Amino acid sequence: MEYYFSKMLDASFDEAIKKTTESLKVEGFGIISEINIAEKLHENLGVSFKKYRILGACNPGYAYKALLFEEKIGTMLPCNVIVIDQGEGKTEVSAVNPVASMMAIQNPNLEFIALEITEKLKRVIESL
Repeated sequence: MEYYFSKMLDASFDEAIKKTTESLKVEGFGIISEINIAEKLHENLGVSFKKYRILGACNPGYAYKALLFEEKIGTMLPCNVIVIDQGEGKTEVSAVNPVASMMAIQNPNLEFIALEITEKLKRVIESL
């Protein structure tokens, strides 16, 4: 089982972030964190790296349900979606596969949540 879903876009990096954010909203997700990896690597290591952004996507209703069933699930929240500039006008967008992540947790109550969030994230990636 793959631990992520991915799609290559013919779009600029900024355009891909905008499209991804909009598509996540359609599926009930908001961006609650954003990490600019290239910037952080430059700040901390003095190295150059391609444009690479981690978007922390959260669907509040599902997060709440998951927290009720498994208090420590917060260690796996939010769902990360990455946007990577692959050069030459190509940008890759990938999202975590929650079903693969949840395999580490032995709580059957989380299965339906993981399946539903997985379907939502797949639709996000497919819609781009």
